[in-house]
Amino acid sequence: MAEYDNDMVRMGIIHYKSGEFRAAQNYFERALMVADDHETRFQANLHLSRVVEDPAQKRRYLEEALALEPANALARREMAILDGKIKQEDIVNPDALPAQSTETRNVQADRFTCPKCGARMVFDGDGHSLVCEYCTRNQVLGNQAVEEEQDFIVAMATGKGHRKPVAMQTFHCQGCGADFILPPTAKSTNCAYCASVHVIQGDARELVEPDAIVPMGFNQREAIRYLVAWVEKHQIKPQGKVQPPRGMYLPVWTFDIAGNIPWTGVVYKDKQYVQASGVHPIFFNDISIPATPRLAELLQPLLTKFDLPNAPLYDPRYLAGWPAEVYERAMSDASLDARQQAVQRVKQQIHAQKSQLSDLSYSASSISILSFKLVFVPVWITEYTFENRQYTVLINGTDGSVHGGMPERGVLGWLGNLFGE
Repeated sequence: MAEYDNDMVRMGIIHYKSGEFRAAQNYFERALMVADDHETRFQANLHLSRVVEDPAQKRRYLEEALALEPANALARREMAILDGKIKQEDIVNPDALPAQSTETRNVQADRFTCPKCGARMVFDGDGHSLVCEYCTRNQVLGNQAVEEEQDFIVAMATGKGHRKPVAMQTFHCQGCGADFILPPTAKSTNCAYCASVHVIQGDARELVEPDAIVPMGFNQREAIRYLVAWVEKHQIKPQGKVQPPRGMYLPVWTFDIAGNIPWTGVVYKDKQYVQASGVHPIFFNDISIPATPRLAELLQPLLTKFDLPNAPLYDPRYLAGWPAEVYERAMSDASLDARQQAVQRVKQQIHAQKSQLSDLSYSASSISILSFKLVFVPVWITEYTFENRQYTVLINGTDGSVHGGMPERGVLGWLGNLFGE
């Protein structure tokens, strides 16, 4: 930025902060007339969008600013305000979030019963239908549209990206009339008296319902076979009987991340070393971060196996008969891990593509999160004991891939317990 151009922008900002919008506009317009550098033009367009009143002019200046810096959070937030995606009164200070309610509240519970015999229906492990546990009647779920991701800037500005559920819930069983108090992390439950399967429906924003869900792909018998194959491969002999795997859904945050990474280096050309520079564009689709800490280490290696980009819209019927855990990590916290993953990938890409350069340096400061969504993924979980230590095993509920803790040594001989043989 030239010194004169810098002075024009600086004087414009001083007048803008003093409420002298007309004088500020003159300085910013003069800066645009003479400046040819990226930073001056961006700052001038961004501040011009703030001092003009006409919405069409605001949009034009913001579009110019975003054309220069597509990932700039301030410009994207102000465009979201102009588009009506964010209301000024909804913008929060992340360092002073309002206290969450901890009071008990009533919620509605959906009960899934067979239209033929009245028995309870649960979601089948085939990934496509509800099935009656008594007469085996099937109710096929229709094809679900793929869920669109949510704007990251809008979520961070309004505070929904910073919160996690804390309020307790109550529900009334439509089968026997009993009432229950449930922990805030419960998304589905069986009535303790009549065993009716319910999906808990409260305030979706309070509970932060998932945007999408990957349906369970197979039943417990198949999960056992995947587990047996894994144990045979690793030659493990647990102590005592191993409980069959239990199916459930776990929450995962996914993020789309993009940016233009400037780099510089030295290349040997024509018998001399010369400076080289450029920009490395990146786009990472659905970087995935477990939204619950308890099984994060085991779940992370399985996430690449799920078809997250094509996960269908969340439908509560998928949870009938299956426990599901609500996220415990706020989206804002998970986004930091996603960005860190992106930085590591950028390092690998640049070093791989610019291996002919020496003294390579680059900046990851322009990496930006574009969008996000919360997805439920299906897993089967079990534990086994070996040498008085318990190990947890997770099975991907779509392709059967297995990841779990393993002892350093083991011997086969326990597989019949799983089948009752």
